[in-house]
Amino acid sequence: METQPNNPLHGIKLADIVAHLVECYGWEELGERITIRCFTHDPSVNSSLKFLRKTPWARERVEGLYLKSLRDAKKG
Repeated sequence: METQPNNPLHGIKLADIVAHLVECYGWEELGERITIRCFTHDPSVNSSLKFLRKTPWARERVEGLYLKSLRDAKKG
């Protein structure tokens, strides 16, 4: 198995990322920060995972917000 020491997302499951963001921001704010239907209309982790696995641009935005939330948590 290859290690990726410079990849902060290595080994982190998408489900864990979504759960972390929901815990930090809640569905409403998450839907405001990233305007995608799976966050704004009847949101759930499962529906979000289905959409994010099929939609690379949305997944990139979610991963970016996750990394930002980690940086913000370190700062303050």
